[in-house]
Amino acid sequence: MSEKRSFSARWIGYVIFIVLLIFIGVPLMIKNIYGVEQAFKKTPAGSIEVKVIPESTVLVAETPGNYYGERNYLFRRLFNYISQNKIAMTAPVEARIENAQMKFYVGAQDKKKVLTNEGNVQVSTVPARTVASIGIRGAYSHGNFTQAKAKLEQWLNENKRYRQTGDAYAVFWDAPFMPWFLKRSEVHIPVEEVMQP
Repeated sequence: MSEKRSFSARWIGYVIFIVLLIFIGVPLMIKNIYGVEQAFKKTPAGSIEVKVIPESTVLVAETPGNYYGERNYLFRRLFNYISQNKIAMTAPVEARIENAQMKFYVGAQDKKKVLTNEGNVQVSTVPARTVASIGIRGAYSHGNFTQAKAKLEQWLNENKRYRQTGDAYAVFWDAPFMPWFLKRSEVHIPVEEVMQP
């Protein structure tokens, strides 16, 4: 009889834990994620806009292969670097899909530090750039990236005011453990404005 009670008590404890996690943990997690410094403004989900990404200091990790197969490896390298150098996490994370590359933006306070290349992490300054951007809600998947990229390329084909100047890349706003239906991301294509006759 006592074994049945202890089994039931354990299951009740698990249920309470899961309920607390859903109703308290997830909102706190979201608050913590959105509390980080953002390098630039998000593009609303489902919207397309042209925006300027300001000059930025970034930490870069690269490896052969596709980003979606190598993202954990890249993230660990960059996360180890910011942990060892006491650099605050910022948002978003930028990713090149083929010939996998991940970039962390360095926040305003940490730009004052002397940051050096270490191991496979490079410190780089990226000049200001203009991009066409489409906002996405949902899982960080190759399928979602490809679908959004196609919509953005179609928009550029219909808007001759802008010309593509570089390859599409992904921008991820939320941590990997965020539930997929809450995740926000973007696809950017570098562009320049075409002079009208």
